Amino acid sequence: MIHIASEEIYRDGETIFEEGSSGDWVYVVLSGAVEISKVVGDKKVVVRTLRPEEIFGELGFLGNVKRTATARAAGETTVGVIDQETIAREFNKLSSDFREILQAVVGRLTETLELACRLKTRK
Repeated sequence: MIHIASEEIYRDGETIFEEGSSGDWVYVVLSGAVEISKVVGDKKVVVRTLRPEEIFGELGFLGNVKRTATARAAGETTVGVIDQETIAREFNKLSSDFREILQAVVGRLTETLELACRLKTRK
């Protein structure tokens, strides 16, 4: 079970976090929806709309990287902020080799996301 440190409520269109910002909080959608988008060139590309029980913000935590996308509320939305101490404790239980593997996966996912968004904006 996921340990929620706090809950936050967002109005429709309100930004949860911006692409390129720093932050290592991980969230879970409790109600409503969260739109994940990236800016490619001068176009906004919607990557996905998340529904209740879906987790987001994990790349920033796992890869210790800036936010790879923007998260906005789609309608009135409540998100849970996953307890950072719990997730860090669980992550640190992994062997250093496995943590390196996860960080490599984060790097590849980030690159794939960038490429997919660039391809999506091509005509």
